[in-house]
Amino acid sequence: MERVTSRELSAMFGGLLYRRGISWAVAAAFCLVAPALDAQWVNYRAPGVPRTADGKVNLTAPVPKSFDGKPDLSGTWVSEYGYFGDLGKDLKPGEIVMTPWAKELQTQREANDHTSDKMTQCMPPGVPRINMTAGAEMVHPFKIVQAPSLVLLLYETSANSTFRQVYLDGRTLPKDPNPSWLGYSVGRWEANTLVVETVGFNGQAWLDTNKGHPQSEEGKVTERFTRRDFGHLDIGITIEDPKAYVKPWNVKVPAHLLPDSDLIETFCENEKDSPHMR
Repeated sequence: MERVTSRELSAMFGGLLYRRGISWAVAAAFCLVAPALDAQWVNYRAPGVPRTADGKVNLTAPVPKSFDGKPDLSGTWVSEYGYFGDLGKDLKPGEIVMTPWAKELQTQREANDHTSDKMTQCMPPGVPRINMTAGAEMVHPFKIVQAPSLVLLLYETSANSTFRQVYLDGRTLPKDPNPSWLGYSVGRWEANTLVVETVGFNGQAWLDTNKGHPQSEEGKVTERFTRRDFGHLDIGITIEDPKAYVKPWNVKVPAHLLPDSDLIETFCENEKDSPHMR
């Protein structure tokens, strides 16, 4: 049986959005006793955070700055839900044009209710799906840790806790990378936006869960992180993948700060359910 976070227990009990590798009976039993916690440290008030007169975090306060004058993106964030299931949910028909190979694969995945999704086998969600939350009651936050030459993205996902490294030290993307789930990322600042380019995928991850949009080994993902104010972050995403899509396509995913909160350890352990999924 895998370990699950208290954030997800109520979601699994209610049958929301995504079935992880644990029986519903066991999940229900856990729900009867699990505390409803949102963080490891309860009632913790982070220092240096702008607050209103009643003590609440002022989410519309100005964007904080790092010591080098760049916008400080640090914090624990959660995206608006819906994009985890359908990354292109805001797009008009014709804005995502798949190749015949990708269209056939996507149709099979959607018809089979995503049972072939490698996330059911405890594999990472892939990029950019790893930035998305599965639902209002199944939160998947991520944490940004910012330094001058490196940005760390730490994740609490449906599968396992994991991380990405975004290098800002001037290195270029690898020419012949060893294929991986989360790829290789380099970044740069364009005005107040952190631009992150990622390549080197293994082609096994999906872009989203319900639609099952494919990602091939030729894929490239460009993310643009812009902090609008203290509590709100926009993630612009460009998908380029000539094997899967006739042309690049773009989406914008809003995210908001989880103030006075932090990540919880998650691990998918000894998963045995996925071979029996129908």
